[in-house]
Amino acid sequence: MSAPEHEPPELAAVDSLSRLTGWLSAALVLSMLAMICFDVVMRYVFNAPTTWATEISTYTLVAVALLGTAYTHLNDGHIRVELLTGRLPPARRRRLALVAAWIGLLFVAFAAWQAVVLTWENYANGTRIFSLLYTPVYLPQLPIAVGLVAFALSILAEIHRLSPALQIWQRLAVPVLVLSLALALWLLGPRPPRAFGSVFDWGSIIVAGTLLLAALLWSGPRVAAAVLGVVVLAAGLFVLGRGAGIGTVVAIQAVVTLGLLAIGIRVSLALGLVGLLGIYFLLPVPAPITVAERAWDSINTFTLTAVPMFVLMGALLLRSGLSDQVFEALAKWLGRVPGGLAHAGVGACGIFAAVSGSSLATAATMGMVACPEMMRRGYSARLAYGSIAAGGTLGILIPPSVAMIIYGSTVGAPIATLFIAGIVPGILLVLAFMAVIFAWALLDRSAAPPSPAASWPARLSALWQILPIVLLIGAVLGVLYAGIATPTEAGAMGAAAALGICIARGRLDLETLGQVLLETVRVTSFLFLIIIGASILTYSFDYLRLPTLLVEAVQAANLTPALVMLAIAVLYIVLGMFIDSISMMVMTLPVLFPLIVAMGFDPVWFGVVLVILMEIGLVTPPVGVNLFVLHGLSRDVALQEIVYGVIPFTLVLAAMVLLLYWLPGLATWLPASMS
Repeated sequence: MSAPEHEPPELAAVDSLSRLTGWLSAALVLSMLAMICFDVVMRYVFNAPTTWATEISTYTLVAVALLGTAYTHLNDGHIRVELLTGRLPPARRRRLALVAAWIGLLFVAFAAWQAVVLTWENYANGTRIFSLLYTPVYLPQLPIAVGLVAFALSILAEIHRLSPALQIWQRLAVPVLVLSLALALWLLGPRPPRAFGSVFDWGSIIVAGTLLLAALLWSGPRVAAAVLGVVVLAAGLFVLGRGAGIGTVVAIQAVVTLGLLAIGIRVSLALGLVGLLGIYFLLPVPAPITVAERAWDSINTFTLTAVPMFVLMGALLLRSGLSDQVFEALAKWLGRVPGGLAHAGVGACGIFAAVSGSSLATAATMGMVACPEMMRRGYSARLAYGSIAAGGTLGILIPPSVAMIIYGSTVGAPIATLFIAGIVPGILLVLAFMAVIFAWALLDRSAAPPSPAASWPARLSALWQILPIVLLIGAVLGVLYAGIATPTEAGAMGAAAALGICIARGRLDLETLGQVLLETVRVTSFLFLIIIGASILTYSFDYLRLPTLLVEAVQAANLTPALVMLAIAVLYIVLGMFIDSISMMVMTLPVLFPLIVAMGFDPVWFGVVLVILMEIGLVTPPVGVNLFVLHGLSRDVALQEIVYGVIPFTLVLAAMVLLLYWLPGLATWLPASMS
């Protein structure tokens, strides 16, 4: 991320701050890896487990997730839905981007303010965490405050770049406003007095008013009016719904969320802002400190440290060059089968999914490796890109899976058991995808021209080349399923092994290691900011007793489990057309999971079904992340062609959901047998 020449000094300062926090987060990822590996060695080799590694690793995760937000933002790492913005002419797109940025900044400013308040109060009160280390609470919470403040500054830098040429007084006015705001909040204290006898405090009013004035100064009256209009409209809907029934309140929250996403606000910020509006307009007395408390509580979990470890492992293996060799090896063995290269691509997706845990990484990696080769050999674009788009979905089903880690930590399901439950459905999906490819190649010979046969020495040599990745998969999953290591420990040891493979193959220098660590920071940061936003959103759900009321309503209606499951499946498929899988999961599970349990569904079984439903969303327009990833890799292939190509595979995913409903043992048999 290099700053343009002749950039104003204030922007250069923000860029430097974001780079600093990004590199600090990268160093913390490496330290987390070292701590967890050290604890594993001490526990299993010397029978002397540490008393600090688990706790410090958890605090390090919090720091990585929040300190990395500014760097991730300035590198456009926080995802958003571009359904509307991508269709606008440049001038309108820029204005809408300004509106979205100011509205997103509103939430980040409130969150940063409350994070500073929470940290200061815990410091002043001497609050400590009741643990082996008896840690002062303010120490691990400090990175939340620092990270959110840096995040707010990075959004201001984005707005500065989007705004037309500013006069010198305009450039200086907003920094002066920001400093004045900080001083005013400091003078008001951690608990500002109420304004005019209302339930709203002076601090909240000053924050909102300052940002609106800043929008007027930097972006002009049209943008400022649009920002005010969107916020007032959303707040008005919440006020109208305050005395209405629970169904109306949920509908209002859904409409506001989708509306904010449609205008291009980052997903995490849209979720957090809707949650903030709920805190201010649905609760009898607003409690903005809840924003900071939910940010802390939602990610202060050791289980979630597995996420950056598996992300790091996948990023290292991508740099190792083994992904290319996996495809080449399978192509040599399957090349003569009708559709052989597509079979090899799907098989390679399944293998890479077993080490990456990410559908996005799987689709991107195989899209760069397999698709160009298939196109060079004369394969149709629909078959080539459709098969890889579908194969990429295996990244969140075949273990290890980042989505399953987040699901398990959200609902309390054992993650190792979830991983085991995903094996059989994952293998069945690979075979089903291959069956579709085989039938396609037989029905349309021109879609998959035959490939030359490889010699037996070449085939055996190819197997030898992919032996490291096979051994790594076996080691990571073996220690996990044998109960020797937790998912976090398995992920850390796998990342360490991947690091060793890269070094042994001469594919890793300091610059590449830095890129891998920063990539891990970006993925971790955007994932955990979504978790934080969803946690804030669901606070009003908890206060309104929405999960309990939903269960009572379904039970009173005497709906059968089949109808409930059908409604849930339709809901997730529709949401998947517009919202990414992690956001969809963390914002709905607090409401729907109690209903799942009340209906008698097994939580582990539902975790597998939910992941497959999310997979359908990954390849379903208009958002379908995998579709856009592959389209971005090859601009010569129309998005429409990829959509047509993935349709048969989408039907296979839907059929797998039905099969799992009628034969739940496909997901539950292996975990039960191994236990």
